[in-house]
Amino acid sequence: MPPPDTEAARWFKDEVHLHDARLTAYLRRSFPTVRDVDDLVQESYLRVWRSRLVQPVHSAKSFLFQIARNLARDHLRHRSVSPEVECPDLDELAVLEDGPGVADIACTEEELDLLAQAIEALPGRCREVIILRQIKGLSQKEIAAQLGLSVLSVQTYVVRGLRRMEATMQKYRVSR
Repeated sequence: MPPPDTEAARWFKDEVHLHDARLTAYLRRSFPTVRDVDDLVQESYLRVWRSRLVQPVHSAKSFLFQIARNLARDHLRHRSVSPEVECPDLDELAVLEDGPGVADIACTEEELDLLAQAIEALPGRCREVIILRQIKGLSQKEIAAQLGLSVLSVQTYVVRGLRRMEATMQKYRVSR
């Protein structure tokens, strides 16, 4: 019997890697906006390899394509949350001032303190949802799953929390 590493390498070559061209073509056709298809293919290979170390893979081709499809969807979802923005040539931009002035810094620090106080004043669950949504950037669906709430409940907490925070900050502005 050959050493396990040789057997695993042979399995990978015979069952997984032979789908390379079809997998690449599938990803390019199905997800044309994904730039790094080769990276997705490599990540798919790695995940198939790791999965086989834990348990047998019965249909390597379908498992490989399923992993690649999920990775492509995750990649697109991530790009929609934090899209890449083309930057113009920075040398052509006219910069009058490198940083904010002292007054701007003082106002920003004061506003940040007020914002922190407004968040602290929120009821516990509402505060937790606001922090996860507004500060950590999680989607409402992710927050719902993490906290065991419905998406509608998360949405309600976000709306109520933002309204309360706005009211708190408005009171401060009027009293100044």
